[in-house]
Amino acid sequence: MRTLEDPTSLVLASASPRRKDLLSQLGLRFIVSAADLDETPLEGEPADTYVLRLAQAKARAVAARFPAAWVLAADTTVALGPELLGKPKDGAEAREMLSRLSGRTHNVYTGVALVGRTEASTVVRSGVTFRTLTPGEIDWYVGTGEPLDKAGAYAVQGRGGFLVASVEGSPTNVIGLPLGETLELLTRAGVPLPWSAT
Repeated sequence: MRTLEDPTSLVLASASPRRKDLLSQLGLRFIVSAADLDETPLEGEPADTYVLRLAQAKARAVAARFPAAWVLAADTTVALGPELLGKPKDGAEAREMLSRLSGRTHNVYTGVALVGRTEASTVVRSGVTFRTLTPGEIDWYVGTGEPLDKAGAYAVQGRGGFLVASVEGSPTNVIGLPLGETLELLTRAGVPLPWSAT
């Protein structure tokens, strides 16, 4: 069993249960130690720059606490054109976001950063097209409470899956962690994976 003094150990710098679940489903062993940073976008900051900046900052902040480990961090945002849609502050804002996304295609960006003996990072974009939603559908979904802690006010892996007509690109990116690209970063860094030879 690896310990945090072992340079092959892995720390997930995120409190997101969705990211934890995605990594756990692959059999990866890790601990969780979230970073606490100001996540306010800079004025005029593009979505890809924003998520990469935050992912790198989170990974570096947690790596300072675990200098012998590999630290993986991610940040996801929803972009409707140049506008970033974060987590709605209440049901009214969630309803407004969903109404704007209805019948349209938007982009989901996730920045992923891995910090240890070296640093590596990437940004992944997925296009998500919503069905044309009725007011009743939006009201029902907002009433479930699910939109309130989700960027863009929906969770494709939850009840919000019914909102989505199609996804172009990585579906796990829309959930919050693009697994293919994340595994590529881990592999290049030499982090042991469950199917690697021991």
